[in-house]
Amino acid sequence: MSRKKSADPELAQKLSRRNMLGVAAGATAAAVLGASATPAAAQGTGTGNGHGHGHGQPVLPPGRLGIQLYSLRDKVSTIGFAKVFEELERFGYDEVEFAGYTQGSAGPITLPQLKRLAKDHGLKGIGSHVNYYDNNNPNAYSFAQNLTKVLDDAQELGLDHIGTASGPFRYGSTVDAWKRAAADFNAYGAAAKRRGMKFYQHNHAEEFSFATDQPNVRLYDVLLAETDPSLVYLEMDIYWAFAGQFRFSKTPEGKPAPFDPLRYVLKQPHRYPLFHVKDGVEDIAARDGYRMVDVGDGDIDYKHFISAVNKTRGGRRDHHWQVEHDQPVDSILFAEKSSAHLHSLRERR
Repeated sequence: MSRKKSADPELAQKLSRRNMLGVAAGATAAAVLGASATPAAAQGTGTGNGHGHGHGQPVLPPGRLGIQLYSLRDKVSTIGFAKVFEELERFGYDEVEFAGYTQGSAGPITLPQLKRLAKDHGLKGIGSHVNYYDNNNPNAYSFAQNLTKVLDDAQELGLDHIGTASGPFRYGSTVDAWKRAAADFNAYGAAAKRRGMKFYQHNHAEEFSFATDQPNVRLYDVLLAETDPSLVYLEMDIYWAFAGQFRFSKTPEGKPAPFDPLRYVLKQPHRYPLFHVKDGVEDIAARDGYRMVDVGDGDIDYKHFISAVNKTRGGRRDHHWQVEHDQPVDSILFAEKSSAHLHSLRERR
């Protein structure tokens, strides 16, 4: 359901990772920023697994395309937020998800300045990733060590969501350990709710592994069962969820335990306000079953996934889609291509 059929006639047209490696990763920011092209989103030039480019309703809900700024960390830390936001506006982005509030050699920036920059470029700060804990640093900027400061900053930026991409492994990998982590998350969620925000957790593949003391229990199911749905929300990283599907389709004892990431969402769509859209080429020889590539260059069928979520109650209104690549060859080009691809997807009539 999530993977593209090899007979897709558009497959031959897509840019492969090998093609992308031919792009000079060191292309200067000036060359990129000096481009006078029209916004990629308006061009409708998406490539790759289109799955039904056509004349129907856009699959991507209007105003809901974002990007996790971790994907652009190399540019944020050198040319700064202002120039990065300028490019994102040109590419047709609506939202940004923060992965820190500093800009390296580009110089200091205050939270009010950062909020104003985003607004000036038509971008809404939709969320932010902050560490869950740091047991080696009692003063760490994390939920466990500095909850008030984390929430103060998120509130000053006007964020609707504040979350973590840390796995709930603080106390270990047993069922009770994850119940303790869930209790932490419930407390953070309650504190965020009092500020008018939603606390969320972003998954990687390991959340779909099994408890060490109860090998038939999937840890992600413990997290869902033990967290209060009104306090703790989920940001599904779709790529890592499918990697988890590949890696943890059997229990440690070899018992079949298949799952479908989309089913988790459709069962409780209100718990998934945010999604990470990252793509991968199937590779069963790889640990995760995929090799990460730019959005549109891989085999994950985002047309189907987003369309299915759109059909849930409030689906086109209540969900946000953040593109991401952990190690893009060219982060600005990745942002441009991802926007073009997702904006090009259309529902079949």
